[in-house]
Order: sequence, then structure tokens, then C-alpha cells
Amino acid sequence: MAIVDHSTTPALKTNLKFIFFTDFDGTITQQDSNDFMIEKFGIGPVVRKEMFQDILFGRRTFRDGFKEMLDSIKLPLDKCIEALLQNITLDEGFKEFYSWARENNIPVVVLSGGMEPIIRALLAHLLGEDEVKTLPILSNDVAPRPGKTLKDEGGWEIVYRDDSSFGHDKALEIRPYANLPDDKRPVLFYAGDGVSDLSAAKETDLLFAKAGRDLVVFCENEKVPFKTFENFSEILDTLKNIVVGRISVKDVAAGGA
Repeated sequence: MAIVDHSTTPALKTNLKFIFFTDFDGTITQQDSNDFMIEKFGIGPVVRKEMFQDILFGRRTFRDGFKEMLDSIKLPLDKCIEALLQNITLDEGFKEFYSWARENNIPVVVLSGGMEPIIRALLAHLLGEDEVKTLPILSNDVAPRPGKTLKDEGGWEIVYRDDSSFGHDKALEIRPYANLPDDKRPVLFYAGDGVSDLSAAKETDLLFAKAGRDLVVFCENEKVPFKTFENFSEILDTLKNIVVGRISVKDVAAGGA
């Protein structure tokens, strides 16, 4: 029997059968906090959408395009977070989903192309401080620009998690679990909605792609199996049926949209 190195698979501390990875912006939340900041305090909605189309169709990397968009925001970080707390709302089914997952020993791991201080502030506001303390969040970070502080105008910038073209290659976080021997490997789920989820789309056993979003376009173009969802209530219903053996992961994936 193979020995599992938990330093590369921190979510696998017990003999788990399932792990649920999820994007944050536009997936756990109803709005994308980065899009909100870029459109309200940066380059605006028209240019942002044009740049994301370039990223989606491979004309520029996510890493370069996203940084350029964020660099257009001059509002201090604390003011950005203040605005986000007033405007970003939680997916209507996520609280119930998260509670059920914890009760059923299914770790939920947030993989985000966003920035940890913003994510933690929003989740503390939306879920509660105690809930956030135990929720793994793997994302990018922020840092002050040289000679400035985070509270200065134009004082912060994104710090990417890795050197990939995504800035944070979510596939790298999932792959150690996917490569486990069969007798140790849990079933892996992922939920996402956009461009930052492209690298993770092919790594899990069942991908939930938010209806009407860019990830659906990518999956259709690349022939990646997926199931669409409108909110986490739908995901919860599907997972409940899988956990009790009423349906299989393969059947759900084959059913697609």
C-alpha cells in the first residue's frame, strides 16, 4: 500500500472519499470582486471585457492581462475592501452547501485567482469570522508598491502565487490529489465560472461550470465534460445523490448541461 505525503495534500488528513475545490469570485459570490473594482475604479467595463476576450481566446496571458487591469485601480486597498463589502453578495445556496459538506467530512478548498486579503475580508463578512478560520484559501496576495503603503493612492499591487501564465495555476494545487494511488485517491470536484478556472477544468472528476459564463465556452471549445449550475443549491442536490450512491460521477459528467 502506498504511503501518502500529506505535505503535498494538506486537505487529505483523514481517509476522505471526496474533496470539493471551488473558485471564489462569481462562484461562491454572486458578483466578481475583481471585475467590480476594475470596472468601478479602474479601466471600466468596456475595456475590461475586451481584455478578457483576448485572454479567453489566447491572445494574451491571464497573468499579464489581469495585472494590467488591476494596476489601473488607484483606490487604496482598504477603500476597495470597504466598497466590496457593500456590494458583493454570497451565492444563495453556499451557506447550506458549506454546512452540509463539513457535516459529511467533505473538505471545501477555495482556489482563487484573486487576492487573499480581499477574499478573507469578504468571507468573514458573508460567512462569519469563525467559519473563515478553518476554510483553506489558496490564492494570490497583495503587497505595497515600492515607497508606498497599502493605504496610499496607487499603493498596492497583486503578488502572484506562482510563475505560471495564470499567476496562480490552480491545476498545480489539485494535481497532487489527482495523482494519488487509487486506494488513497478521493473523488475530486471543482466549481468555477471564468478564465482563471481554465487550468483546473481538466483536473477533477466532476466540473461544475456556472451557466452563461466564460468557463462554459472554454469547456465546450475544448470538449471538457462539465455540468452547469446556477447556484450552490443545485450542486448540493447533485453531491447528495452522489454521496449516497444514487447516481455516479461519470453519469453526471456525461449528462453535461
